[in-house]
Amino acid sequence: MGDNKPFDIVIYGATGFTGQLVVEYMQAHCAHTDVKWAIAGRDAAKLSAIANQFSLPETVSIIVADSHDETALRSLVTQTKVVLTTVGPYQIYGDTLISLCAQLGTDYVDLCGEPSWMRQKIDALDTIAHESGARIVFSCGFDSIPFDLGVFFLQEHIQQFTGSTLPRVKCRVRAMNGKFSGGTAASLQASMHAAAKDPVILSYLQDPFALAGGFSGPEQPAGNKPYFDEALNSWTAPFIMATINTKNIHRSNALLDHLYGKEFVYDEMLLTGPGEQGENIAHFVANDKSLAGKDAPKPGEGPTKEERDNGNYDLMFMAEGHGKQFVAAVGGHLDPGYGSTSKMIAQSALCLACDNLATLGGVYTPAPAMGEALITRLIDHAGVYFTIEQG
Repeated sequence: MGDNKPFDIVIYGATGFTGQLVVEYMQAHCAHTDVKWAIAGRDAAKLSAIANQFSLPETVSIIVADSHDETALRSLVTQTKVVLTTVGPYQIYGDTLISLCAQLGTDYVDLCGEPSWMRQKIDALDTIAHESGARIVFSCGFDSIPFDLGVFFLQEHIQQFTGSTLPRVKCRVRAMNGKFSGGTAASLQASMHAAAKDPVILSYLQDPFALAGGFSGPEQPAGNKPYFDEALNSWTAPFIMATINTKNIHRSNALLDHLYGKEFVYDEMLLTGPGEQGENIAHFVANDKSLAGKDAPKPGEGPTKEERDNGNYDLMFMAEGHGKQFVAAVGGHLDPGYGSTSKMIAQSALCLACDNLATLGGVYTPAPAMGEALITRLIDHAGVYFTIEQG
């Protein structure tokens, strides 16, 4: 890809809830750099209001393009090295944009947690993107960066000190304080609606290897029922994001030439504490269907600034072997879904636009696309920690 495009990054969906957070972060982070960026969306008046709200300099251009207007989107894609899109549900609004990026050799990052759509785009666009040089990277927010890079970080550490990776990693969510937005609820509901109409889509949702490029490994833990983990002295509950995270991590393993092994087993659970209280919370979480119901937040709704600033998350990754236990932690001191996600996707776009990556064109997950370069950026610029606690 050449460097003669007007922009390094275009933020598509800049007027949406998450898009505004990305704009705010980019303005603060890139104000004194030579990064060239623009904001884009379907409504010129709303884009101008966002530019005024965040006092964007005149060098930050405004691009108007509806998600179904191929001509306008083609113009957008040809002007930038990377498209950063927050416009979901992607299965409703994302087809034209991602296809154009793949065809025209423009890098792409999104926040997608819709595995059936991702599988369809992998099948349709991976070869096209490889030929054009476009690096298409799904799931560059809380789903699935901390999980995908957490496994990668732990396995790299284990390999460095023992000479090989380990075939079993457990992720346990020790803390997660934050709210879901209407966009997250809309994506979940769109996926459920699509699966109800198409048994093939349902099979993608149920298969942990649905995104692994035709590879199918060993049986994976179901993770759908609470249980008491004696080793951790805590009840565990199903984790709502495990459905997408596990698929992404198995795709990463496949794209990394099975760095974790072809017998790799991975699961995620939420720790709810010991005793009767921990058990009650675990069962409450397991039965909570609020995001899928009529009382779920609406698109454009999300946590307040105070709620985002007071949020946090802490993830533990564990593996046993070589006669010892290895434990890594990944977390942040902001609301995971929005305060932290907006920084993660911005740094993912900057990593593709500015770092000298060896990554070729294709459809990726974060770890094989950006790996250590993105981990470094997240530690330095996004308030995310990656630490080895044991081993």
